Amino acid sequence: MEKILVTGGAGFIGSNFIYHMLEAHDDVEIVCVDCLSYAGNLVTLEPLLENPRFKFVKADITDREAMYALFESENFDIVVNFAAESHVDRSIDSPEAFLMTNIIGTGVLLDAFRKYGNGKRFHQVSTDEVYGDLPLDRPDLFFTEETPLHTSSPYSTSKASADLLCLAYYRTYKVPVTISRCSNNYGRYQYPEKLIPLMISRALNDENVPVYGKGENVRDWLFVLDHCKAIDLIIHKGKVGEVYNIGGHNERANIDVVKTVLAALGKPESLIEFVTDRPGHDLRYAIDASKLERELGWVPETKFDDGIKETVNWYLDNQKWWKDIISGDYVKLSEELLGKIS
Repeated sequence: MEKILVTGGAGFIGSNFIYHMLEAHDDVEIVCVDCLSYAGNLVTLEPLLENPRFKFVKADITDREAMYALFESENFDIVVNFAAESHVDRSIDSPEAFLMTNIIGTGVLLDAFRKYGNGKRFHQVSTDEVYGDLPLDRPDLFFTEETPLHTSSPYSTSKASADLLCLAYYRTYKVPVTISRCSNNYGRYQYPEKLIPLMISRALNDENVPVYGKGENVRDWLFVLDHCKAIDLIIHKGKVGEVYNIGGHNERANIDVVKTVLAALGKPESLIEFVTDRPGHDLRYAIDASKLERELGWVPETKFDDGIKETVNWYLDNQKWWKDIISGDYVKLSEELLGKIS
């Protein structure tokens, strides 16, 4: 059996990755570590809690003692670090939490991996936001792995710092690191503060859906399960010390994404409300993922129109999941589940 530590696995992308790995591989055991901060929801992982190939541990990656004890006892083959504070608006209001989790937490994990592990891979899940942004009037420009880091927010700066720390540990200590930088993800289990689930939840209640500025900012949208498959490839076949971009080839202006969601829900565009733009709001993200496609044979399988329909249908079919988050009931439900497995 291959034992994989997934940090931040009760969050959006981490939970999808855990489901993918357990479904795609019979010879994999997953240990999930999550501190269950506001974006961590143990209810998301409830169907796995009795799976003999899955184990959940509530812990904070910045807690060196807890991480060292875990690494010493489990002997991980692979570490995949999803754990991160990730909401840009929150980083602007309260940057310290981002510096602690995203930088210090990554450093603690690298030290634990180096001290206790005979592991073959430490994978850092990063973001295209470390590259800054591109002009709206240059559709020929894309982020490559060689694009200089040029961050715009405390969030992206903390992620870029973590990336550099990983590369330094590779060079200095020979830690077998890989890094992936993805574009905007969408799909099931995404916390309702993010654009697409926020639009869905508000539109279903016939509430106005807020759009920054004029909605002209462009993002490349990546279906979360395509992202998970890419990471699966990288941790098993990617070259140590390398960075891989992961993009969906689905560039859309924010206003067009909102209109697509409203149309899928049968709701009028009159619900759109333009609000004051975010400070330092990046104009355009666009990923060149040709390195990953060329070296490992990965291509995104999901077209945006298909993925958004699947995503909208999931949120329609699982309203209790996101309504419990909005009401705050998910915190109590997570605590109850944690009590059952402790």
